[in-house]
Amino acid sequence: MPVTDSMPTAARAVAALMLAALGWLASGMIPPLMPEGTSFGIFREVNAAIGLICGWRVTGKRLGYGWSNGLSAGLTGMAALVIVSLFLMSLYRMLELALDRRVQGVMEGLVMIFDIATEYALVLLHGPLAGLLVGGGVVIGLFGEWVSHRWS
Repeated sequence: MPVTDSMPTAARAVAALMLAALGWLASGMIPPLMPEGTSFGIFREVNAAIGLICGWRVTGKRLGYGWSNGLSAGLTGMAALVIVSLFLMSLYRMLELALDRRVQGVMEGLVMIFDIATEYALVLLHGPLAGLLVGGGVVIGLFGEWVSHRWS
């Protein structure tokens, strides 16, 4: 990895901020799709922070190499946001169940993480939410690529 790959750029900052905003907006669309009485706490803030990190480290690192690479960088960053969020939210839910003594062992807990993640992933297949995520990934990638060409 060249030394310049870790340098801050305007494209990285834009990608990070836009992916954080996408995480925030998408998180706002999820509560109505979940069972009534589900507690969300700092769900939006956590997903925005994950978006910030994924935007900087995943999307931003891949910008500046052409429009098709920018498009795929935006979609890759969005996918990373979704996967990391699904894993962390599933891990958190499994730990809640473990503290309630509903998990019998380590292997059952690991399997439960993936079961919970599958349930949560099915919620993400809701049309407007999936459209927001995919469309947001495309816009982030293309706008980040434009910024990398404009201010490089």
